[in-house]
Amino acid sequence: VSLWLPLALAVAAVAAGQSPLQRRVVRDVLEYFHGRSNVHFLFRERELDGVMEREDPSGTFVQLRLGLAQTTCRKRGPQRQCRVVENRRKPTCLACYKFDTGDVPKVLDKYHNCGPAHHLAAKEIWQRDEAECRAVEEAGKGGDALYLPGMFAFSRGLPA
Repeated sequence: VSLWLPLALAVAAVAAGQSPLQRRVVRDVLEYFHGRSNVHFLFRERELDGVMEREDPSGTFVQLRLGLAQTTCRKRGPQRQCRVVENRRKPTCLACYKFDTGDVPKVLDKYHNCGPAHHLAAKEIWQRDEAECRAVEEAGKGGDALYLPGMFAFSRGLPA
């Protein structure tokens, strides 16, 4: 009990400073990461870095880097006391999400990339990630706005 209590308190303290949209992105990224076929163990949030949240008329853009730590629990097994395994895999995920302005915000576009921290720092991958995040941030602006029924009305004149 004494081993996982500090980790649980640290995760709770980190979560307390997050906005609801940021917590939603973290949950979504963990779900995405655990859904990958090459991931056999559960991972926990280790650190949150580079958090950015910007609002504009088209919605809210959230970008963050999520550091993960491998636990002792298998993905498909019972998850009672999952403690973090030191000196094991510690991947980092970059996540960029654009939410609409509704009462229950819907995801307009998203991008995530998870891998070893040194992998995400490679120049080519970093440039691709930046371009993808810029595209996500532009979602909902201008030409790619959602079409809703009734937005356009066309009428045909009756024959004379």
